[in-house]
Amino acid sequence: MPEARPATGATPKDPRGTRSARSMIAGLEIDGRLLGMILAMGVVWIVFHIWSHGLFLSPRNLWNLSVQSAAVAIMTTGMTLIIVSRNIDLSIGSVLAVVALVMALLQTDWIPNVLGVGLNQPYTWIVALLIGIALGALIGALHGFLIAYFGIPSFIVTLGGLLVWRGVSFGLVSGQTIGPLDSTFQLLGGGSRGSPGANLSWLVGAIAISALIWSILANRRRRRRYGFALRAAWADVTLGVIGSAVVAGAVWIANSYPAEGTPYGIAIPVLIAIGIAVVMTVLGTRRRFGRYVYAIGGNPEAAELAGINTRMTIMKTFILMGVMAAIAGAVTSARLNAATNGLGLGVELQVIAAAVIGGTSFAGGIGTIAGSVMGAVIMQSLQSGMVLIGVPTALQNVVVGIVLVGAVGFDSYLHRRRA
Repeated sequence: MPEARPATGATPKDPRGTRSARSMIAGLEIDGRLLGMILAMGVVWIVFHIWSHGLFLSPRNLWNLSVQSAAVAIMTTGMTLIIVSRNIDLSIGSVLAVVALVMALLQTDWIPNVLGVGLNQPYTWIVALLIGIALGALIGALHGFLIAYFGIPSFIVTLGGLLVWRGVSFGLVSGQTIGPLDSTFQLLGGGSRGSPGANLSWLVGAIAISALIWSILANRRRRRRYGFALRAAWADVTLGVIGSAVVAGAVWIANSYPAEGTPYGIAIPVLIAIGIAVVMTVLGTRRRFGRYVYAIGGNPEAAELAGINTRMTIMKTFILMGVMAAIAGAVTSARLNAATNGLGLGVELQVIAAAVIGGTSFAGGIGTIAGSVMGAVIMQSLQSGMVLIGVPTALQNVVVGIVLVGAVGFDSYLHRRRA
């Protein structure tokens, strides 16, 4: 008799009647590289936790780790789309510095002098933030215009931007530190005041879990409507349970710091980073602009022949990158309660490394926002762990450099295999 075939959507079983690990992963339809990063991050966390004698996975360190990762994660969302389109932006650290200084000067000097008012007015932080975001978008538009319409390589334009905007930032303040900043503006940086507290954090967690379950159900409905193969019911349930457990666990950890007294909850910069990641994911995967970016990265000539306005699309990616740098500048300066021309030094390398470690390919056309944000967390985990165990700064740079080269090498290997 012919061997019975499994029903559609069922997961094949091994001779002992249990699902193999490979078939279960295939049934869950999880991106292999994302799963690999999650496992790698778990290994890094466990190793550093043991090496630091139980300090790394403490609520205090994890809370600080999330806040430290926020600015890099925000900028990584924009860098992902730029690298996907076969470009690069080396100027983001300098753009962060000049925008942060402008926002700081607006709060401490320009608005009080022009309007004759003191610091901490209700509108001060809003005006400063909006002007900072507009300035970041303008700088990004300038870079994008030179790259898209004049044909200057992005490496050269943004390398020049790195030097120009770093010089402008120094000229603005002549090396001085500008602060303290508006008290409401400081909330963007986190800290004891920049957190919503336990109850609101649980509310945010409940909203996130509800959104996760809704997205799984909506995806199932879309597949059924268009006649695509449905994911096995057990796979949807597993993803929902695991995702909900991760969200609830993250909120519980955030509410466990400090161990005594009022819990901080999820820090505001972390909420900003998560919100931006969700918006950028929708923009990159559910909107025409995102599809155009991936099409340009996959084959620029074919994208142009298909009628895509490649120049405007590339310019828009740099505008987005400028906006992300401005928001990250606000978060960074708010966290320090001051701004200096030294802000953002070397951050462009961290952002690029995070994107590449997260699976974004320099060959173009490949990359995800979720993977890049995960890469940012991995990068910050390495640095935080090395600080805890007392690794010298010079050796930390060596390790980060090795990880970056290894990630690019692995990406090149995968690209050759696909070719």
